[in-house]
Formats: sequence, C-alpha cells, structure tokens
Amino acid sequence: MPENKSKFLIPVIGATVVVAGSIAAFMYLKGGPGGDASGALSSAKVIPDKAVMATYITTDTQAWAKLQQFGSPEAQKLVSQGLESINKDLFSDSNISFDKDLKPWVGGVMIALLPPKATKNVQSTQPIPSPTAPKAGIATPNTPTPNAAKQPNVLMVVGIKDKISALNFANKLKQEKGVTTKEIDYKGEKITETSGKGTPTYSTILNNTYIVISPEKQSVEQAIDTSKGQPSFASKQGAENLLSKGGNVQNILAQVYVPDYAGMVEELNKSNPQASALSPQTLTQIKQIKSVVASLGVDDAGVRMKAVANLDDKLTKFQYQESQSQIVSQFPTDTIALVSGQGINRLWSGMVEQSKNDPDFKQVIEQMRQQTKSANIDLDKDIFSWMDKEFGLGIIKSDQGLLASFGFGGGFVFDTTDRKTAEATLTKLDNLVKSQQLTLAQRNIDGKNITEWQTPQGALLAHGWLDNDTVFIALGGPLADTITKAGSQPLDKSENFKNITSSLQKPNSGYFYLDMDKTSPIVNRFFTLQGGKISPQANAIITSIRGLGVTATSPDKSTTQMEMLLALKPKAGK
Repeated sequence: MPENKSKFLIPVIGATVVVAGSIAAFMYLKGGPGGDASGALSSAKVIPDKAVMATYITTDTQAWAKLQQFGSPEAQKLVSQGLESINKDLFSDSNISFDKDLKPWVGGVMIALLPPKATKNVQSTQPIPSPTAPKAGIATPNTPTPNAAKQPNVLMVVGIKDKISALNFANKLKQEKGVTTKEIDYKGEKITETSGKGTPTYSTILNNTYIVISPEKQSVEQAIDTSKGQPSFASKQGAENLLSKGGNVQNILAQVYVPDYAGMVEELNKSNPQASALSPQTLTQIKQIKSVVASLGVDDAGVRMKAVANLDDKLTKFQYQESQSQIVSQFPTDTIALVSGQGINRLWSGMVEQSKNDPDFKQVIEQMRQQTKSANIDLDKDIFSWMDKEFGLGIIKSDQGLLASFGFGGGFVFDTTDRKTAEATLTKLDNLVKSQQLTLAQRNIDGKNITEWQTPQGALLAHGWLDNDTVFIALGGPLADTITKAGSQPLDKSENFKNITSSLQKPNSGYFYLDMDKTSPIVNRFFTLQGGKISPQANAIITSIRGLGVTATSPDKSTTQMEMLLALKPKAGK
C-alpha cells in the first residue's frame, strides 16, 4: 500500500482497520473487557438479509487471554513484538490510541459479505462509431462490459460497550488532519461520510448500540432499513438456528455463518471477473451443502475449530461410514502424518456416481481407468473393490534406504474382506515390475512373508500380510520392518497421538494426524536442500505447535460435523 494512501486510510477508517483486520491481535496483546459471543444473533438483526455470509469476532478478552498460556518464550516474544509493530504502524500518523480511544467501547464485531456491486464501466476515449458502421473492440459509453469487475461489498457492525467513549472517539476522528466529514439524512437517521484523498467511508449509529460501517452508502442505508423492520440476516431461513448454536467450543474467538452455501459461492464467483460461469453440474454439487456454521475457540489443548454443514440428502452421493480406527495400531510411533478411514471402495463408488452428471469429472475418471487398463489392471475391480474396510495412509520417519535423503517413506495399510482379489492384484503388480527389469525378493520378518521390489540401490517397495485380512504396502525398504514390528510400539499408544486426538469427537470417520515435532526436521531438511534455512522466527512458531488432528462425523444423513485441533505446547513445555 502506498505510504500516502495508508496515512489517510488509518485516521479515516482507523476503527474499521483495527476491528476487521487486527482485532484478534489487539485482544491477544492488550486485553481488557470485551463483548462475548452471545452478541452474534443481535448483531445479525441489523445485517440486511441480502448478506451471503457473516463472521462474528468476539472481543471477550478472557477467551483471547487463554491463548497466552501456550508457546515458548521465543514465540511469545515474537508475537508480542509483531503485534506492537502493527499497533505503531496503524496509528503512526494520527493521534488515535487503541488503549485510550478504541478499547473502552469496542464490543463484538460482525462482518457481513453482501452481493458485490459492479464498478462503473470506463468510457472509451475512442471516437464513437457510426450505427451503420460499427467497429469491433470499441465500446460505446454506458455499454456494459461482459466481465465488468465487481467490488467486494462488506458491511461491519461494531457493538458499542460504552456510549460516551464511542462518542468521544467519533469526535476525535473528525478532528484528524486531512479528514472531512459530511452528514447525510436517511429516513431520520444520520449517515456520516468520512472522506480524504481516498474512497469515502460511510457509517451510522443504530439504536445507540451499534456502529455500522461500509465503503458503500447503499449498504449502510440497507442496514438502517433492516433496523426499521426490513428482513434481516437473522430472519433468513435457518440463520437464527445457526447463529444460536455457538459451535460447542470453549472460549469462542470467532464464528462464521453461511445460511445459503450455494448462494454464497455463486455471489463470490460473480465478483471475480476472471471466473467463468458455474456449470449446471458444478451448481448441483455445490447445492449438496445447504448451510455451514463454523466456530473457532481455544481450550487447554490448543485452538479448536468445529464446523457443521447441513446437507441435502437427496443430492449427496457420498455415504458416511463410521470407523473404529483400529488400523492406527498398525502404524509405528515414528509416524509423522496419517490419514485413516473406512471403505475406500464406497468412496470410489460415490465419485463414479457423481461423475455421471459431470462430463469433466467423468473424463478424469475414464482417464484413470485407461491408464491402469494399459497395465492390464481394472481400476474398479482390481484396485478399489477389495478396499472395503479400514485403511490408513501414513508418512513414516526413515533414515535408511533409498529414501534416506528425504527422511521419510510411505506406509499403506488396508483391512479387507476379499483377500483373494487383493492377492491377485499384488501378483499382477509383481509381474509388471519383473517386466520392468526390477528384481523380486522374498523375506521373512517375524514369521511374516514379505515381497520386495529390489533395485541395485536397495528395496523400492515391499508388501505383505500382517494378519489374515490386513495387507500393507511400504514405500522404502526399511519400512517393511518398521510396519511389521509396529505392534510393539503402536502409534495409538504414543503420548503425542493421544494428546492430539483423544479430545476429538467419537465415533468418527477416521483421522488426519500430524506430529509437528517429527515434521520440523523434514521442513528444515527441505530448506537445506534448497540452499536456504528456516528463519528463527518461523522456527519459534513451529516448535510451539504440538501437532494437528482432524476428524469428521455424521449424526444423520443431512448433517456432517468436522472438528480440527491445532494442538499447542504450553509455556512450561511439553
């Protein structure tokens, strides 16, 4: 942002910038009383019903202060220094102070996205062609451009905790250098136009309870109409239910509400002049999701997000499958990351069914089938048909063999009820490998017969059976030993896995798991191979993260719930 523009922007919409862009930073850094998450529903009652999405950010400092119990001293210092710098930069060219002018009155904040407004078309400076002799490529004045850019239309509702402090701030803002204000009457309410060298900002105070701010005067007018009885965001079908749910997380920091998911996607697509129109097939897929509510909070384990999607069960092709996650015990404690779940065959069937109504997607499916067919493998029957029970796909630490320079290899474990088909497929793959002049070798590890694909440099891949219905494939020779012997030190018994996943909802469809302590050496190695190194600042943040856990569940056919935990290390260490 150019310096002269930023210097004008801060005093004119200082409150907007702080609240919308840096409210989290200030609450974390400064503390003080604030507005809690219960204000979301009341704030939504002054948002026009045209809004396609709304985000509510609480300024409850008890919630934000909870974050301060995490992180190493280096990370805490880094964050504090960064936020102090933001504070100085925002108010460097004004007399505004966050502590004195904003903190006393700023309550909860709701930011709504309204349908975008098309920008005015630029009139051509070329001569206007004669009606009888039009010239291609020359636009006449006021002729709409097919891909006219549209500006984001944002409306912000800021709760007022202290009316006197808010009034004092408003008066102080008017006295800032380079700022001019003009009052506009609209249906008995005053709209303040605040101008300078840039785009004006419009604001009004509603019921002495909220300050409504937008770069579009029409949006503020609509908010006034809404406060006087016109339909609101809260009155939209399903919105009040979403707004009152709260997400079931502790110490809520922010919530996102999307009462009409397909409508939001369409509006966002319209606002992008480079985007093509959504196809009927894409719209059908989007309409599988009716609404979404997501909540972000912080608890003793770290930062937690929960999202609930309301589905159209008549359109949804994918069926939820509950997983017992017993496959996790087949992976060793050296597992860096893991994805587990149930029934890949049904996931594949859902994708095939979905592709019937989407030519582009169908083409991708057919291309995949043709590629495996060239190797005499039927993708549907030979690969996916027998993957009917639990599965796990993992990245496992390895410092030996062909992949030693990477520091990890891959492990794939599948439970199946059709061992015969699985064995036939592996035989086909083995025969294909022999035709590529690789060597097949047999080994026995703890009584289990293992087949390895050997290169002159070592084993490339190995596969075998852990029990009667559990097959594994290891990418990287030494991992065959690691997976085969995983039972002595299984992943699900490790402290880190339990710390990251034990609080996630159960039953569920499986896990995504990431161990950050085991990931950071790989990140450092990657930077070293690229001729650089990770910065001390980034390293301080990374080493403050314990890991990441994600899971999903579906209590009924019309609801899907997702939970994510960014597990953080406490100040005192692990």
